[in-house]
Amino acid sequence: MSTLEPESAIWYATCWLVLITRLVSRKLHHGSWKALSIDDYLICVAMISMTVLTGATHIVVSSSSNLIAPGEDTSTFSADEIRKRIFGSKLVLVVEQMQCITIWLVKACLLLMYKRMTALLPQHKIVIIVSAYTALGFVVMEILYLGVWCRPFSQYWAVPSSNPQCSAATNHLITNTVLNISSDIMIIAIPMPLLFKVKLPRKNKAILLGIFLIGTFNIVAAVLNKYYSFTHPFGVEWTAWYLRESYTAFLCANLPLTYPLVQRIFKLKNWSHHSYSGRYLSGSLQRSAWQSGLRSQRKSRIELKSNPQHGGISKTVSVNVSNSRNVHDLQRSESEERIYGPPTSRIELEQKALDGRTDQHLWAPGVSIEMSPSSPASAKAESMTTTGSIQSLEDAHVRQ
Repeated sequence: MSTLEPESAIWYATCWLVLITRLVSRKLHHGSWKALSIDDYLICVAMISMTVLTGATHIVVSSSSNLIAPGEDTSTFSADEIRKRIFGSKLVLVVEQMQCITIWLVKACLLLMYKRMTALLPQHKIVIIVSAYTALGFVVMEILYLGVWCRPFSQYWAVPSSNPQCSAATNHLITNTVLNISSDIMIIAIPMPLLFKVKLPRKNKAILLGIFLIGTFNIVAAVLNKYYSFTHPFGVEWTAWYLRESYTAFLCANLPLTYPLVQRIFKLKNWSHHSYSGRYLSGSLQRSAWQSGLRSQRKSRIELKSNPQHGGISKTVSVNVSNSRNVHDLQRSESEERIYGPPTSRIELEQKALDGRTDQHLWAPGVSIEMSPSSPASAKAESMTTTGSIQSLEDAHVRQ
């Protein structure tokens, strides 16, 4: 049995279970397999690369490579020993590449999820910046590893190697450490403000904190696998931490999206019925928030006064409000991922009567103002009609 067993088997099986739960949850959420997002497919690719990583790592721990201890005489190596070391060196290359691909695919899935979460929030720009940094870091790291640090490329499995960077890969490990850990810290820091501002029960927040603790452990694993790579290059401790980093990163990216299925199985409450600092989580268009906004509309008064300079002629103001966003459309739309601001339904009307003008200023989509001549005697009736229209508007929204 490998030194990685049974730990790696437990991790690997857990990752498969969480992935299946995530995909079923996404299907329940979208209603169709065809409606899955791009990150749902990328996480499946990450699972494939992690499978290759797991298999190759189990072979590496029991094989040799071109990393030769100081003082060891390579001239005494038999042809069979050299062949085994060449094979082991190629597997080390596969392990390194599969680990990098797995980790960066998981980062991409997390950033795509954050992109949907912060679609209407200030953090959206931060997500874009972190995404660009993460993608650029991966490209730079791969160019350096595959085309700069070790030339010719075949020296990566040459026994013995003519360049220490082809066997120990010190420069690559340093580059990977800096880019990997820095992007991890940025990614895990993005949702932290949302966690503290979202009004959730303590139990739900405890679950979210548990997920973030897994992300923190992922960073610790990234530090430790590089620590053992530098301090114990001839040991196998680094392989265990390579797998632990990959597994925890995978779990951290998938666990937040498993809630729809878990909610259905255990009949839990929907997390989306809570507000975020005056904003709305999708699906959380609460009646109290509607009523609060409508009360502010009721307080606005439209005063129509006759102007002596115009012979006592006033204007009839008819306000027609149409809200293009239906309440029911917001009841469930990426409930675990997207945060909306409140619908724009407030009307602000300002009348300029001092200079004899009666034009109105309007800041709300879907609102039209119709103005027609009227006699001074109908001003009171018009004011009552306008107030009644606003009351009807409130009743209509409440009924929805």
